[in-house]
Amino acid sequence: MIRSPLTRDVALLLARIGIGAVFIAHGWQKLFDYGIDGVAASFDQMDVPLPTAAAWFSALVELVGGAALIIGVATPVVALFLLADMVGAYIFVHAGNGMFVEQGGAELVLALGAASIVFAGLGSGRFSLDHVVGPRLWKTEAAGTESR
Repeated sequence: MIRSPLTRDVALLLARIGIGAVFIAHGWQKLFDYGIDGVAASFDQMDVPLPTAAAWFSALVELVGGAALIIGVATPVVALFLLADMVGAYIFVHAGNGMFVEQGGAELVLALGAASIVFAGLGSGRFSLDHVVGPRLWKTEAAGTESR
């Protein structure tokens, strides 16, 4: 097994791109193909609480969160929002439908949720905006704290 930091960071980058693209596609679909009203109506039929708010939440979290994953910005926080989205999708839509997508099962939701857990725990790696901007923000915050 290769455990070099470079291998880890390349793996995180490739996973962020792939998972982020899937989230973007689903968020785009909700916003621009189905429309929020269509998604809210569908959520209402599935007894999702506050269906219009849930439609906006899921569409924006998936679209913006997917893009944030790809560029690697605020990755742990974004990943927790994406995880919450997938937990909701599992509870309200896919639980009890088996595993496979063809039967409305949970395989995609579980895979995306598991990936979100990985990103929440490991972050985005060095090939990310978090890596570029994060250390500068921490130095600025540390300098501001010391002068108080």
